[in-house]
Amino acid sequence: MARYIGAKCKQCRREGKKLFLKGERCYTAACAIERRPYAPGQHGQQKTKLSEYGLQLREKQKAKRIYGVLEGQFRTYFEKSDAQPGITGENLLRNLELRLDNVAYRLGLGRSRTEARQVVRHNLVTVNGKRVNIPSYQVKIGDVIEVKEDAKSFERFKQITEVTGSRIVPEWLEADIEALKGTVKAVPARDQIDTDIQETLIVELYSK
Repeated sequence: MARYIGAKCKQCRREGKKLFLKGERCYTAACAIERRPYAPGQHGQQKTKLSEYGLQLREKQKAKRIYGVLEGQFRTYFEKSDAQPGITGENLLRNLELRLDNVAYRLGLGRSRTEARQVVRHNLVTVNGKRVNIPSYQVKIGDVIEVKEDAKSFERFKQITEVTGSRIVPEWLEADIEALKGTVKAVPARDQIDTDIQETLIVELYSK
C-alpha cells in the first residue's frame, strides 16, 4: 500500500501550523516550522492570499496528513460518509477516528499515528483476541484493542508507554495502559474529536 515517506516537518510547514505528526516529540523537539515559518520550496516565502477553493483544498490536505490517508482512500471515506445518515463532515471525522491505527494512537500504543500504524502493520495488535494488521480497519463499539500477549514485554512498548502514559484518552475510549489494551465505549461525538479540522470546508470542496 502506498504511503507518504517524506519529511513530516515539510508537511507542517506546508499547512502553516504544527500537525503533531511526530506525537509528543512535537511538544519537546525543535520544530522546523518554528525556524522556517513558511511553506517549503522555491516560492515558499512568497505571501499569497488563498482563494475560497484554496482554503478548502488546504483543509482537505491537512486532514489527509493528520490521519495519514492518501487521496483515493480519503475520497472513499468522504463518499461513505456522505451516504451515511447525519452530517457528512462529522461522519467523515468519525470514520477517520475509528481507524484501527488512530484508535491505537489514542489509546497510547504509539507515540504518533505513524508509529501506531507501524505497530498494527507489524502484527502486534489484536481486536477481540484476533490479530488485525490493517491500519484502516474500522473498529466498532465494544471492540477490545490490545497488544498481543507475547509482545507486551517488548522494550519498544516500555519506551512508548513512558511517553504516552500521561496522555489524555478520549471519553469514547477506555484505556488500560499498563495492560496495553483498551475498549471502544462509544462512537465519538464531534465535540470529543480534538483534531483541528474544519470539516465543513472539506464538504464544500467535494460538493463542487
